[in-house]
Amino acid sequence: MVGEGGCVEDRPGGIDVRRRRDAVAWDVARQLAYAVARPGVVASRGLGDADGCVLGTPLVAPVAVPAVDRSAMDGYAVRGDGPWRIVGHVAAGVAEPGTLEDGEATGIVTGATVPVGATCVVRSEDAVVSGDRLEGPAKEGRHIRRTGEECKPGDQLLPAGIVVDPAVLGLAATVGLNRLTVVPPPTVAAVITGDELVHRGPSSPGRIRDAIGPMLPGLITRAGARNGPLTHLRDDRDALVKALKETQAELVLVSGSSASGPADHLRAVLTELDADLIVDGVACRPGHPQALAQLPDGRLVLGLPGNPHAALVAFLTLGVAAITRMRGLPLATLANIAVPGGITCHPTNTRLVPIRLTAQGAVPVGHDGAAMLRGPAVADALAVVAPGPSEAIAARLLPIDPGARPWIL
Repeated sequence: MVGEGGCVEDRPGGIDVRRRRDAVAWDVARQLAYAVARPGVVASRGLGDADGCVLGTPLVAPVAVPAVDRSAMDGYAVRGDGPWRIVGHVAAGVAEPGTLEDGEATGIVTGATVPVGATCVVRSEDAVVSGDRLEGPAKEGRHIRRTGEECKPGDQLLPAGIVVDPAVLGLAATVGLNRLTVVPPPTVAAVITGDELVHRGPSSPGRIRDAIGPMLPGLITRAGARNGPLTHLRDDRDALVKALKETQAELVLVSGSSASGPADHLRAVLTELDADLIVDGVACRPGHPQALAQLPDGRLVLGLPGNPHAALVAFLTLGVAAITRMRGLPLATLANIAVPGGITCHPTNTRLVPIRLTAQGAVPVGHDGAAMLRGPAVADALAVVAPGPSEAIAARLLPIDPGARPWIL
């Protein structure tokens, strides 16, 4: 694949990316982050540990469900036309409920095995009982779940690549499985740098309250990854080298060191560690000075700008794309939406603008500067506004919550 700023060639175990210095287009950066990430290795996990993982193989039914004919209602299992004579009762745990003859009925509870020969179940609320005599409406097969009605042995219930959620776990248990073959979530660590940062109380002259550190753990888990260590460092090159060498996470986020100032050591550290610089700046506002590199062992390092809104954009652009590939999922196609009032385009950069969704379309909420989180905090999404000479009347939607499903508009 050839994109802005250089060539990308597939190679075994990863991607060979020439070092680049030109900012790449926003869409290209997102695609590069997805392409360079390594999908996780499948593993077997118990159902209690599989929530949030991705199915590594199709989910195939080993047995029929139901395994036997079962009652779908509390009431009476009957055979033939009524009236019927009540001859017994079948509780939920009875394995051998016996056989019904024509004109016979037996009480039954929901989920219980129906007797051999039963033709339907008369609901309790429809039953008229006098002594051992039963009357009520009877329709062939009514209120009986037949063997294999939901699935038969060998049926593929779900394809690989489905995110395991509570319903998937319940389905796996229904067919008798105790474990699933899944792609486990990747681990994402974070390193927050800055001599000026404080972690309690408000900002003050010469000191800035860290807003990125509290934001990242929730973003990481919502993107489907697992939180690794979150480390705070001073602006110290050697400390950053040590942190990147020792962190075992598949993706390491480094905040506040990705620009080109005297305290921004990330690019020099990446050179020292012989990393391939995949993305060195993205043509977007905010979030321009973001970077993505691959260490020789395959781990990825994502440089986040020091401004909070810009850091959020960088994570949603590069971080989510990389995590998505690591989880074994396709990169999402972003939905389109109308912008009835228009949004001013940047002549050469993609704009990421906090918006609210209305019945008419997207409405900007303001407070969208690189250092501002007030806009994203009240927004439903970021509008991805392509470069252009004037105003955009349509845009794409980038979820601020990376775990959100695509909108239905």
